[in-house]
Amino acid sequence: MSGASETRAPKPSPLNGFEETVKDFWVSRPRRPHVGRKVAGVAAAIGYRYGIDPVVVRIALVVATIFGGFGVPFYLLGWLFLPGESDEVSGFESLIGRGRSSVSPAFAVVLSVLTVVSVGGSFSGSWFDGGALISFALISIALYLLHRNRGQENRPAPVVSRTQAFTGNGAFTMTDTATAPAEAKPGWDPLAADPAGWDLPDPPSTQPPPAPPMHHRDRRPERRRNSKVGSATFALAVLTAGGGVLANLNGATWFSAQHIVGLVLGVVGIGLVTGAFARGGRGLIGLAVPLAIAGMVLTTVPFENFDFRGGAGDLHETPHSVTDLKPLYQHAAGDIDLDLTALPAGSPITTNVINGAGDTTVTVPDTADVTYDCHTGAGNTQCFGHEADGISQDALTGVDYGTDGPGGQQITLHVKNSVGNVEVRRG
Repeated sequence: MSGASETRAPKPSPLNGFEETVKDFWVSRPRRPHVGRKVAGVAAAIGYRYGIDPVVVRIALVVATIFGGFGVPFYLLGWLFLPGESDEVSGFESLIGRGRSSVSPAFAVVLSVLTVVSVGGSFSGSWFDGGALISFALISIALYLLHRNRGQENRPAPVVSRTQAFTGNGAFTMTDTATAPAEAKPGWDPLAADPAGWDLPDPPSTQPPPAPPMHHRDRRPERRRNSKVGSATFALAVLTAGGGVLANLNGATWFSAQHIVGLVLGVVGIGLVTGAFARGGRGLIGLAVPLAIAGMVLTTVPFENFDFRGGAGDLHETPHSVTDLKPLYQHAAGDIDLDLTALPAGSPITTNVINGAGDTTVTVPDTADVTYDCHTGAGNTQCFGHEADGISQDALTGVDYGTDGPGGQQITLHVKNSVGNVEVRRG
């Protein structure tokens, strides 16, 4: 051999580029199984095709639905474009005459309309700005990476068309072009021997029939050793939540309850995706479900400026002098009862009451002139005969001079609750 270095050619792969990967994904699309499905089998099809737990796929779709709303359109797209386990083509392809599908043409039309409506609604909604585009991008990237890494595993077998014609002779022909075999003509036998006396080898033994192809239900992921993905993700989620709370306590108002839950859920989502590749992290599902529910509640119900400062528990205060009166009474959770009737008449006073979750009651003297501003994000508000009830109601503002008219002790009140009832009354 010569001393020249030998260059090894790269290993050939059908997935060497983006276009090849996308084409191969379409050719070997997941097939919706008959067994293991919950609705249409989209999540089970993706899970069995790429060797991940279908529960992880379902959790990812739920999270994508809550934060952005693209989970439902994606599921409808899968229902429409992924063929069934025994179908020749998908429902949409069957609708345009490409083959046979278990999805009827009428139902395919319904799915198409629902898909268009849901896609438009998810991208035009303002409840989570930009969430639909983000969830669409994340789902697309995850599918691309899954197929690029595991596209050669569990490839579905093609379904043979039932209308395919068989060609051949005799009883197996499906056409009228078969011809009968020509009748053997007697000829000269050079051996002139009795065929019964020939010493012929024994015919080969019949081979056993091939094993039936593996169905989707037989492709469930095998049990593997415990992965460290779950533990690492849980620790990172706890650190994220703790850091968000500490930032809120130090005055960083951006770290509200909604943002903290969203950050933690994002960490858990990354852990689930990582676990899908590393064959682990299934225990994170138990953390993702309550977080997703909490995120949905916090997103739909306006817990505005929820503050973690002030501690928890009930608070009862009755200041007897101006020096005893605090400029701010704040609590994270619990009831606040502030009684101002013991204050002596004098110079004008101002105080603020902020409560995260709980009922707040402020009692003022009968003759005080009170300028008030009362608001709650979710609950009932009652201030001097004025009332507001429900979610995201406007604040009640005004001036009340009491039973004797103007001229009493001047008090300015700012009362704000995130969740709970607010009441300002005279005593």
